[in-house]
Amino acid sequence: MTKKTVTKGQDSFAESCSGIISGAISVFLLILAAVFPLIYHNSYFDILETKYKCYYLTVIGMLAVLLVLSLVMLVVDLNEYGGSHAKALLEQLKPKHWRETFSAADAGVLVFWLMSGLSTLFSEYRYEAFWGNEGRYSGFFLITLYVAFYLVVSRFWKRKDWVIEVFLISGIIMCFIGITDYFQLDILNFRENMKPSQSTIFTSTVGNINTYTAYVALLMGVATARFATEKERWKTVWYYLCMVVTFFAIIMGCSENAYLALGGMFAVLPFILLRSKQGTVRYLAVLATFATVIQCVDLLNQAFADMVIGLDSLFGILAGFSLLPLAVALLWLATAALAYIWRPGSGCQDGLDPLPLRIWCGFIGAAALLICFLLFDANIGGHGERYGALAEYLVFSDSWGTNRGYIWRKSVELYQEFPLKHKLFGYGPDTFGIMTVNSFQREMVNTTGQTFDSAHNEYLQFLLTVGPVALAGYLVFQIGSCIQMVKNRMKNPYALACMLGVVCYGFQAIVNLNLPIATPMMWFLISMGMAKKA
Repeated sequence: MTKKTVTKGQDSFAESCSGIISGAISVFLLILAAVFPLIYHNSYFDILETKYKCYYLTVIGMLAVLLVLSLVMLVVDLNEYGGSHAKALLEQLKPKHWRETFSAADAGVLVFWLMSGLSTLFSEYRYEAFWGNEGRYSGFFLITLYVAFYLVVSRFWKRKDWVIEVFLISGIIMCFIGITDYFQLDILNFRENMKPSQSTIFTSTVGNINTYTAYVALLMGVATARFATEKERWKTVWYYLCMVVTFFAIIMGCSENAYLALGGMFAVLPFILLRSKQGTVRYLAVLATFATVIQCVDLLNQAFADMVIGLDSLFGILAGFSLLPLAVALLWLATAALAYIWRPGSGCQDGLDPLPLRIWCGFIGAAALLICFLLFDANIGGHGERYGALAEYLVFSDSWGTNRGYIWRKSVELYQEFPLKHKLFGYGPDTFGIMTVNSFQREMVNTTGQTFDSAHNEYLQFLLTVGPVALAGYLVFQIGSCIQMVKNRMKNPYALACMLGVVCYGFQAIVNLNLPIATPMMWFLISMGMAKKA
């Protein structure tokens, strides 16, 4: 009888501790979701420093509060229960339990962190590699905070669905500000003291348009996945509105990394939705909505030609496509027809059907082969002129992607010249700018007219700064967490939304920077999507 009473008390104590820890984490998640995207100080002039400071103070504050709470709980556990809870926790950390304790994503992120630490230790620029002060503040210090944040939230946070809603609400506010900037309204007066030549490449409360569209890509993935899978009517309407706003925002962001984010989303989402009839209808609705938004943006550009920044590149090509109105009509017609045929009570069972998914796999395979052929024909074959406006994307040169072609080529050449130690460990986190200045600054400025402190490719940047093993760990972390979130979608209804947001981020990172503005929210989504407690 006494034994049962003690066990019950121990369980009650453990449950209370878990609830307190989770509640404290929720407070700091709320700060990141609501405050981080909207906070600013001196318009765009210190936007990076302001976001960076907001993030590291929030995470350090969370870790400090959790440490104090844990020490208090440890004292109570030692006095009341002989430290049985602490012993049970330590037991789980022994190597024999690692298979049950750590997932592939956990192993990947720990390898990434460890190799980044060794890279910092072996760097000739230890101070700069630790703080990232000669780059974009993405040094080992920030990497450590990312990893600590992930491990704490994914293990000790009890899922609160409202956190994602706050993330969407604050993000939609940020998107609306960005949309008004597209119409050059400048409602925050951020552009008042800026050079006219730079005013259109900064937007909303984020900064550079590349970073803005990276953040919008995260929002777009979350909102689209929630709309595509939600069953409650009023929530479906809410997520649909969020999705529409993010479509407008990412198009009006006028950044080319948006193409990759959209391509990744539209390529990956069918692997989830085409397994059912209702999912197929929702996917068609997403396609129809996106096409409609492009049509609306084109009409707005014509109506407010003297105000808007205007579209160029691929979005401009799509908006000017003569058959776009017909495509919009056909997509909505197909959506409505299938929604009616497969409506509830029609006798059509909404079960699993492998055929649509197999067709989609075949389509993706064919599309990949076509892209490979086009790239080969345009570059190796020397037939770039065949493709008209698309040649801008198909033909690689130093000027490709606003001089990304140049810095990518020089990055590969630079890595090939590394001594063995740096081939393995890189030169230290966020030291890319130091390498370029020391190695080929004059050529870089003469060729591009600018100094690159980033490879403008997150994965290539990691290869040079922290080495191939760390890069592999990072990729295992990203891909492994996405796979795990898909598996967790039945237990965690927001896991799929977090996964799609991370997918959008991962694709756009091929041509973008790792900055403490959008990147913290990628870790934010993975951490919540991997949370095991409900």
